[in-house]
Amino acid sequence: MNLNLFTAITWGWLILAVILFPVLLKIRAPYGRHTRTGWGPLIPNRLSWVLMEIPSLLVFAGFYLSGKYSHDTATWILFALWCIHYVHRSLIYPLRTRTKGKKMPLVILVFAVIFNLVNGYLNGYYLGYIRPVFPEPRIPDIRFISGFVLFAAGFLINGWADNKLIRLRNRSGNGYKIPYGGLFNRISCPNYFGEMIEWGGFALMAWNLPALSFAVWTFANLLPRAESNHQWYRENFEDYPADRKAVIPGLL
Repeated sequence: MNLNLFTAITWGWLILAVILFPVLLKIRAPYGRHTRTGWGPLIPNRLSWVLMEIPSLLVFAGFYLSGKYSHDTATWILFALWCIHYVHRSLIYPLRTRTKGKKMPLVILVFAVIFNLVNGYLNGYYLGYIRPVFPEPRIPDIRFISGFVLFAAGFLINGWADNKLIRLRNRSGNGYKIPYGGLFNRISCPNYFGEMIEWGGFALMAWNLPALSFAVWTFANLLPRAESNHQWYRENFEDYPADRKAVIPGLL
């Protein structure tokens, strides 16, 4: 693809995230605890997670591995981090969730597949077919090191929060309880907070437009979701901590 066209598409994708952000703030996406009728056919929740997350893994890996340029150490690290996240998100996490009997609207699955296809393509194509802006070696660069630390911290926070929520749902009769401990004492959704840090770190490591667009989309998608979950907790638990924020400690 022509570099100018690729850049224009990527900018358009990023700008779309900014445009849709205020819209997403007003909509409670109907899956998980917010599942409701009126959104068309439903499919099993666990199957939905696999189908909607795995395209990002496969498309990214396909374009990266088939790329026309030889890969340096830094891009192999980026490749490994992307794959670690999406192997976990698409294959491991769905098998661990306590979602037996729960379903997700097909329309949500379709939107998620499109989202992951685009992000996987933009980032995989860039690393496979467009030369990175950094000369070799890139790893000593402070942006790369700082981004790696952020990615690792976000990944650990996200995994810790997911594990805690899974354990809580396993012990709860209705599937939900108020989580306490660690970042849960400060915010309702440490899992989303961790994922936003994760992909912000990835964008800092990669230092390219596709990675930045994915970080912006992550924020635009997860912050409204966190706000919806936060309000749900307040609506369903009278004793929910009043000083707890939604997703960013002390701010939001």
